[in-house]
Amino acid sequence: MAGNRPSAEELAAAEGARIADVLSPGLRVLFCGINPGLWSGATGHHFARPGNRFWPALHASGFTPRLLQPHEQSELPALGLGITNFVARASARAAELTDEELQAGGQVLVDKVRRFQPAWVAVVGITAYRTAFGERRATVGPQDRRIEGARVWVLPNPSGLNAHWTAGTLAAEFRQLQQVAMLGESPQSDSGAPQG
Repeated sequence: MAGNRPSAEELAAAEGARIADVLSPGLRVLFCGINPGLWSGATGHHFARPGNRFWPALHASGFTPRLLQPHEQSELPALGLGITNFVARASARAAELTDEELQAGGQVLVDKVRRFQPAWVAVVGITAYRTAFGERRATVGPQDRRIEGARVWVLPNPSGLNAHWTAGTLAAEFRQLQQVAMLGESPQSDSGAPQG
């Protein structure tokens, strides 16, 4: 690939590509995305599309000491963090996934949590969480559900297409999780942020 920006041909060729999880045993937080986008499929890096707010939210919330770039994802396990996805195949939009794929991805996530034993699972996308686990009334924030002993927190989708959440409200939600998962503080009852 020329430079850091995939060509239109490389993006088209990334349809269906799979990228490796960023995992190690005993993480504090395992972030679970919906599925890789085409930029991620083309580059091999999670949340790689320019405009995706995952990496800025990680930094603004205190999870990372500096703003990491997607190609620096291998630095996450040393910080107690990891990344996986419900569905491994890359697509142009998460809306292309079927409910059956997300439900199967929920079981794959359970298996990964059983194997790697993170303390927290942070699902990045409320709609995907609701579909994967049949929790139709779930809202953003801490959940009653545990996955193989790991506590669960649902975060908003950091895609730039998710206009319901600003960079500030997204970072604030990530910060609540950071304070609980990394610092051991109690969850706040309500952030006042939108629930979409």
